[in-house]
Amino acid sequence: MIVTTTMDLAGYRIVEYRGMVRGLIVRSPTIMQSITGGLKNIIGGKIGAYTDMCETARQQAYDHMIEHAEQMGANAVIGVRYDASQVAADAATEVLCYGTAVVIQKIS
Repeated sequence: MIVTTTMDLAGYRIVEYRGMVRGLIVRSPTIMQSITGGLKNIIGGKIGAYTDMCETARQQAYDHMIEHAEQMGANAVIGVRYDASQVAADAATEVLCYGTAVVIQKIS
């Protein structure tokens, strides 16, 4: 599966648009991540526990988007973007990965 943030792919022709695809995940920090993050918030510095949680959420959202594109019969996703927002008054974060599923052919 080819995935890009651009709306076209050099060396390929889009032969069919399958539609919008998305992957959505809602994550909340574990108790340990909350404690570690809270302490780091007081003393300052990089909050590694939250960084790890966010990276995992982004990867899971991306993986769900790819699964969605495969279900639609696409072999590429163009125009990929991420969006994130707080859910339930800072208790959880929603991460959305979305793009347009397409069928592409290599230009010979």
